[in-house]
Amino acid sequence: MKTDYHNIIVNQDLSTCTISINREKKLNALNKDTLDELHHAIIDALREDNVKGVILTGTGEKAFVAGADIAEFSTFDSKEGKELAREEQSKVFDVIHQASKPIIAAINGFALGGGLELAMACHIRIAADHALMGLPEVSLGLIPGYGGTQRLTQLVGRGHALEIILTGDMIDANKALSIGLVNYVVPLSDLINKANTLLNKIATRSPRAISAAIRAVNASLSNEGYETEINEFSNLFGTEEFKEGVLAFLEKRKPNF
Repeated sequence: MKTDYHNIIVNQDLSTCTISINREKKLNALNKDTLDELHHAIIDALREDNVKGVILTGTGEKAFVAGADIAEFSTFDSKEGKELAREEQSKVFDVIHQASKPIIAAINGFALGGGLELAMACHIRIAADHALMGLPEVSLGLIPGYGGTQRLTQLVGRGHALEIILTGDMIDANKALSIGLVNYVVPLSDLINKANTLLNKIATRSPRAISAAIRAVNASLSNEGYETEINEFSNLFGTEEFKEGVLAFLEKRKPNF
């Protein structure tokens, strides 16, 4: 299994592979290089016979993933926005969602924007009790573009999903637990241990049955919505509101819509 990554850390302990996003100074924000590394690390883990499950987390105590690296796409037009959403959904978020082995998100802090979308693509989510989650894309003149409108609705229902997406507000871990966004809330010191305990239990079950169960559950979800999200997401690139939202973010001020 490859280990010479720059933006992530990969550790295999017995039957569990732990992938940690390692951009702590950037609050583990997702840039293109990090997403590329995640793709390869996840594919490697899924191909490794000894690996029965994967834990996805972030380094440090502040952030799981505090969002996408906005500076990378701040000048994109609609075509580039569509390519961004389609490519990254395909090679990272959908790979996680459709993985034949369980992938648990251990949310150790902020999970915002693309970070929450990354956690939602996982099969199970466990949050540290100080974690904050949200989809703030509307403040940038965008909508979630990595499956967020679809997976959040599937997890928490239309009403909660629309409130979270339309306000762009963060919710705390206990609120996330109460609406079904996360499965467990634990102290940070217990986070990885809880994920390991759950994966160890799953590892005692039939591997073929686990894979079949994941496929069957995923089959209940329609894919049409993802295409709609990609189109709506990309159409917002190049608009004046998008330009103002991103500029305000980069200038650390409130946008004037």
